[in-house]
Amino acid sequence: MAREQISFTTCNLYNLNRPGLPIYQGEGWTQVQYDEKISWLGIALEVMAADVIGFQELWHAGALDDALMAAGLETSHRALVPQGHEGQGIVCAAAVRSEWLVGEPEWIADFPENFRLQSQGDDPQTPQIDVSIDRFSRPVLHFTIQPVETQQPIAVYVCHLKSKSPTQVYRESWYEREIHSPYSTALGYAISTIRRTAEAAALRMMLIERMRGNDMPVIVLGDINDETLSNTANVLTGQPRYLLGLSAGGGDASLYTAQTLQQYRSTRDVYYTHIFQNERTSLDHILVSQEFYDNSRRRIWSFQGLDILNDHLNRDDHRETGTTDHGIVRATFQLQPAQVV
Repeated sequence: MAREQISFTTCNLYNLNRPGLPIYQGEGWTQVQYDEKISWLGIALEVMAADVIGFQELWHAGALDDALMAAGLETSHRALVPQGHEGQGIVCAAAVRSEWLVGEPEWIADFPENFRLQSQGDDPQTPQIDVSIDRFSRPVLHFTIQPVETQQPIAVYVCHLKSKSPTQVYRESWYEREIHSPYSTALGYAISTIRRTAEAAALRMMLIERMRGNDMPVIVLGDINDETLSNTANVLTGQPRYLLGLSAGGGDASLYTAQTLQQYRSTRDVYYTHIFQNERTSLDHILVSQEFYDNSRRRIWSFQGLDILNDHLNRDDHRETGTTDHGIVRATFQLQPAQVV
C-alpha cells in the first residue's frame, strides 16, 4: 500500500544478544536482563512507530525477532539480518515494511577499490601519510524501498562507524610498556579517529556514486560515533549549504542532517543521543539527500519533523533497566514534490 507519509528511525540496540551468549565487553545478558531489554525495546519501537528502522549492535537475529514481536511489528515489518547471524558478532540490521522492500539487502564490508589515503603532503613541510585500511569495522547495510509506485525508489544505508573509545594498543607487536604506556590512551584515541574518518570517507565515496547524476532519494541511518559538526559528519555529508527563506537549490551529492532541518524549525536545541561523563552529544544521525530537502528543486519528500526518545539516558543503569545507551531518533517526511518552474 502506498503511503504519502514515511518515517525513518535509527536505533543502537546496546549489544542485543540472546541470554547466556557472550558479548565483547562484560558478560552476556541473564534471562531477566534480556526480558527487560526486549520489553523496553518493544515499547520504544511501538512509540516511535517508524516505517523503516535501522539498527546497530545486533548480535542475534532471533533477538531482533523478539523485539519486533514485543513492538507488534512482526507482521507489518520484515527484519533484515545477515543469514545465519546467531551471536558471533555485532552487525547493522533493519526492519522495513514488508511490501516496500525492493530486491534483497546487502552488507558491504569492503571499501571501494579506488579508496586511497596516501599523500606526499601539500607543501614541503608536510610529511608523507599512508593509511592502510580497506574494510569497515561493521559492514554497511544497503537496501532499497519503494513506498510509492509513482515515485523513485529510496536507497537506504545503515552504518555504525568506529567508536570514540581508544583502541587498545598494548597487544601490538611494537608496544613496549616502558616506552608507550604513558601515551597508550592518546595513541589509541588517534587510531580510533583515523579508522572512523577512513570509514566515513569510504562510505562517502559509495554515496557519491549512488547519488550523483540521478534523482534517487538516499537516506543514511546510523551511529557515526561523532557529532553533527564533527569532521566525520562533514566527510559524510559534503557540508552542504542550507538555504533560507524562499531560496531554492540543493546539492546533487549532498546529504542534509535531520537534526539541522529540525533546528531551523525549533527555538531550542535539545538534540542529544548519548551521554558520556555528563556531556550530552549527538552520535546517532539521519542524513538525507536533496530529494528530502525542502529547499531543493529536486524535492520529493518534505520534512515534517524529528523526534528523539532520550530521557532514559539520564540514568546510567542500562543493564538493569533494559534501556539502550543511545537515544532513538525518528524523522518523518510527507510526499510533496517541488513544483518545477
